[in-house]
Amino acid sequence: MEREQKRPRGITRRRLLIGGGTAAAVMGTTGYAGRDGLRRWWWRTAGLERPRTDGVVDHAGAEWAGASSANWRRAQRPADYAVDLVVIHVVQGSYGDALRVFRDPLHKAAAHYVVRQDGHIAQTVRELDVAFHCGNREFNQRSIGIEHEGHVDRPRGFTDAMYAASAHLTAGICTRYAIPANRAHIIAHSEVPGTDHTDPGPHWDWNRYLKLVQAAAG
Repeated sequence: MEREQKRPRGITRRRLLIGGGTAAAVMGTTGYAGRDGLRRWWWRTAGLERPRTDGVVDHAGAEWAGASSANWRRAQRPADYAVDLVVIHVVQGSYGDALRVFRDPLHKAAAHYVVRQDGHIAQTVRELDVAFHCGNREFNQRSIGIEHEGHVDRPRGFTDAMYAASAHLTAGICTRYAIPANRAHIIAHSEVPGTDHTDPGPHWDWNRYLKLVQAAAG
């Protein structure tokens, strides 16, 4: 599981504004983590946090089923962290199992969405926020995680309705964040550096899924 580090302290909005020229120069020379760190400090110190409304979802038609706050971290994406990945998971259990453990504060993990075999979708973490879904802090910060009901060794569980609904969801995410709808940006949980997970497994039909995503994205 991801273990959260304490955030840097001591930077104020005034100091950031005074040092704006230096910050801009650093932004041009630092990598992903450095750029996002400066953007994060700016948005938090400037008081520009976006409002949150209980039950409001990012994907039309999804059911809100909020995860425990112990299983995600408050953020302001993409203002503070750029979002450029979608990570595909399989629950190794049922839709209900996923919602149950995501509500458990001792589980220390949750994805943004869960897709049921009949195509129904629950949103458990806002896309604004960082869900602890793939065991890698940087990848959590830059990605949206989608769980799918089923098991990696039971291909019949990956139904037509599930593929279609998930592809429509992923297409919407790609459109919102200008993410290319390809295998470099829509990845398996097993492809995240440092993970010991194997999902979605060898029976997930990537060719079919990507065609559906690309068609839905237009």
